[in-house]
Amino acid sequence: MSLICSSAERVDPYGELKVFAGSASGSFAEAIAEHLGAGMAKAETKTFSEGCVFVRVLENVRGRDVYIIQGSEYPVNDNFMELLFWIDAFKRASATQVTAVIPFFSYAKGDKKDEPRVSIRARVCADCIEAAGADRVLTMDLHSPQIQGFFRIPVDHLYAMPVLADYFRRKEIPDLVVAAPDVGFGKQAYKFAEMMHAPVIFGNKVRRGHDEKAEMLDIVGEVKDRNVLIVDDFTITGGTLIEMAVACKERGAKDVYACVSHGVFSKGSAEKLARSPIKELVMTDTIGYRFEPLAPCVKVVSVAGLFADAIMSIHRRESVSRLFNY
Repeated sequence: MSLICSSAERVDPYGELKVFAGSASGSFAEAIAEHLGAGMAKAETKTFSEGCVFVRVLENVRGRDVYIIQGSEYPVNDNFMELLFWIDAFKRASATQVTAVIPFFSYAKGDKKDEPRVSIRARVCADCIEAAGADRVLTMDLHSPQIQGFFRIPVDHLYAMPVLADYFRRKEIPDLVVAAPDVGFGKQAYKFAEMMHAPVIFGNKVRRGHDEKAEMLDIVGEVKDRNVLIVDDFTITGGTLIEMAVACKERGAKDVYACVSHGVFSKGSAEKLARSPIKELVMTDTIGYRFEPLAPCVKVVSVAGLFADAIMSIHRRESVSRLFNY
C-alpha cells in the first residue's frame, strides 16, 4: 500500500500544520484558517448533563504542529478547562508541538496580589496550561505584559494597536488627542499617540470595590476643542470608557471616540454605551460570546490575519517580533 502525501506536506519542510477550534472560538478560528489557506482540523466537544466536558481529536496529529484556538471568555471557567483538556489530548496523541492560541486571556486581570489573602489568578492559570503540556502560548494584549513571565514556556504576545490605529488613521480625525483612562495603560497610549501623530492625556480613576465601577477623579492634559480617542486593552461594562468620555466632554472636548482590544460587554452595557457621549467604539473580534446585541456605536475589526501571520511564523520557526514593526 502506498502512502500519498498532499502537496502542502511535500513543500513545507516543517511538516503539516493543523489548526483546531475549541467551542469558545469557532468563528475566529475559521477566519484564521481562511487567512492561512488551510481547512479546519476535525474535533468534537461534548458537555454532559452534569456539566463535565469531553473533547476528542478526530484526526491524526502524531508528529504534527498543532494550534488549538480557544479563548477564555464567558463562561470563563468552562472554556479554560476545555483548553486544558485539548492540550492534554494533543500531547497524548503525540503531537510534536502544541500551541495554545488564547485570543482573550480573561484571568490576565488577576495579575498581582494587591489585597491581603487573594490569589494571583493569572499565575495559577499559567501553571495549569504548562502542566497540561502546552509547548507555547500565543495571545493578544494581556492586561499586564509581565504576565508572560508567569510562564516558563515561550509566550508570543500580539498587539491589536496597529490594526486599531490603521482604522482611525483612515478616518483622518482633525485636532485629535489620544487618552488613556489611567496611567496603567500609559505606555501603550504613548505608542498609540505616536502612531496617530497626536498628543496624549491621562485619566486619574479609582475603583473603590469589586463592583466593576470606576470613578474618574481628574484628567491630566488639555481636551478643550479637541477630538478625543480613548484607548484601553479591554472593557467589561464600558464604565471606565464612559466615565472618561463624560469627563472629556465636561472639559470642552468635541467628539469622543474609543477603541479596545477586547470587548467583553456584559449585560446592560449596550444601553449605557448608547446613552453615552462616545460617538464610535471600535474593538477586535477576539471574543465571540455576546451577552446581548452590541450598541449601535460599536464597530468590530478583525485581527484574524495578524494571528494567522503569527501562527505561520511560529510554524516556520521565523521571528514573530517582525509583526510588531509599527
